Amino acid sequence: VQLQASGGGLVQPGGSLRLNCAVSGSTVSVNDIGWYRQAPGKQRELVARITGGGSTGYADNVKGRFTISRDNAKNTVYLQMNSLKLEDTAVYYCSRIAQNLRWNWLPVGGWGQGTQVTVSS
Repeated sequence: VQLQASGGGLVQPGGSLRLNCAVSGSTVSVNDIGWYRQAPGKQRELVARITGGGSTGYADNVKGRFTISRDNAKNTVYLQMNSLKLEDTAVYYCSRIAQNLRWNWLPVGGWGQGTQVTVSS
């Protein structure tokens, strides 16, 4: 299964972007998929997830601003990012995810190429 993130760019604070995660080798409706981001000097963090059943979850620092969704026909998962802040600047990645025995979500498989999001005035 391969996932390819795209859609990043340069945006001003308060602006919006929509990221795309194209999935091949499997279907999005049977996979749990997450959006991660990694800012310079920081650990990669899970910011949004969507399960095969359609349940969604968000990190506290993006809740109310980011929305994860999917299009089964296009086999693509999206991350709509609104009200962007300077601190949202990072490389964004998508990955299949799974829960461990402690109910923590962890990435499954390798990382594909990320997409850079830069929020700057």
